[in-house]
Amino acid sequence: MIRYALACAQGHAFEGWFAGSDDYDDQAARGLLSCPVCASAEVGKQIMAPALAGSRRRGGPDLPAPARAAMMEVMTKVRRHVETHFDYVGDRFAREARDIHEGRSEERGIYGEASRQEVKALAADGISVAPLPPEPPKKIEVN
Repeated sequence: MIRYALACAQGHAFEGWFAGSDDYDDQAARGLLSCPVCASAEVGKQIMAPALAGSRRRGGPDLPAPARAAMMEVMTKVRRHVETHFDYVGDRFAREARDIHEGRSEERGIYGEASRQEVKALAADGISVAPLPPEPPKKIEVN
């Protein structure tokens, strides 16, 4: 997996994870990339510092607490919306997504589990999929 810093023409910065640089190039050429903020399809790679191994713990970007809280709130809302309004299909996700895409199953939003290979095969066939935001961290009860 490779992580790229991306930005849209409006200047919204975000990151994307790809199986490799060829995967990014393929998705960009097919117009499958878009900004999560404004949905612009004008997306490009940004200059990034290389990730170097070290003893420092890597916990993601250092965001100010209010920005981190806002991001977590939005991710939680997205996850809850999907869980409330989409059909959970479990480990049948890849098969059901393909059936919907090919018209063999009812058009609807679904979520479930798929292997990395299944996701790559869906993307290669032009079937759009996206990871569900993670569960919000559990608050630890203090005695």
